[in-house]
Amino acid sequence: MLSKDVTVKDLHELYEVMGLSLDEIDSSSGFTIHYLQQTFKEFPFKSISYRPNYFSFLFIKNAFGKYTIDEKSFNVEPRTVYFTNPGNYRIFEWHKITDTCLITFNESYLKEYVHADIYDSFSFLLTETVEPRKLSETQFETIEKLYHFIHEQYLTDSPYKNQVIGSLMVTLLLKIKEYFFQNYNPIYEGNRSSRIVKTFKRNLENHFRELVSGKVDKQLRVQDYADMQYLHVNYLSNVISSKTGKSISTWIAGKTITEAKVLLQDTDLSIKEIANKLGFLEASHFSGYFKKNTSLSPAEYRKQYFR
Repeated sequence: MLSKDVTVKDLHELYEVMGLSLDEIDSSSGFTIHYLQQTFKEFPFKSISYRPNYFSFLFIKNAFGKYTIDEKSFNVEPRTVYFTNPGNYRIFEWHKITDTCLITFNESYLKEYVHADIYDSFSFLLTETVEPRKLSETQFETIEKLYHFIHEQYLTDSPYKNQVIGSLMVTLLLKIKEYFFQNYNPIYEGNRSSRIVKTFKRNLENHFRELVSGKVDKQLRVQDYADMQYLHVNYLSNVISSKTGKSISTWIAGKTITEAKVLLQDTDLSIKEIANKLGFLEASHFSGYFKKNTSLSPAEYRKQYFR
């Protein structure tokens, strides 16, 4: 088994590391959906200990096993739903799978196809460890219809596939919010370190919203995020790194690229205007930064997106 320092950017990479079939997995869009009974054939199965860089929903109609997130372990049983967000260590064990669906997605996908201000409507996406929820038969049937339809769309070759899936994901997230998270505020959940992480994520989101809207014109520094919580910069950096597996600068870079991808969908905006909106003084600096993080120039990404 590999050490728990293993960080995977998507489900394709995780399955590849574990030697599992990749037939059902295409992470090119930042979104996957598949039925686990098509991947896991021999039991018991225990995963490596890993840290994912993506969100996931696990819809268990009929399966048994165990899921471990950091120091917490939960038994897997029928009609339960698991939600996990990027950053936590985890291990899963399967003893039997009859009917289980897994959806994974990254933040860029949420921003591009679901909603640009996703965390306003669905603040529960910021939480770190959510205990599994068992649904009534009626509730699970409603959720099941939605993920079945999403899976059908995922298998099509429609040029509007991701836009359709994005709309369906809004409905799915609303039903999950209705069943699990009414009046939920993740900022006040968990221990002090958890609250620091959630507050940092919220501050990061709010700052980039102000940046894109033109209310501010410079990106915040790591020191600025520490000052916002009245913390020493080294303490904040250690908490964020230890709890999420990513440095603050990596979080900022990821947010910058996510917002850049969203802005590049607006063909009325020039590359220079987008660079200015994101706090870059020169378009060439933005283009170099974008290519370093995506392997594509902004113009190449825009062309690829609209092809």
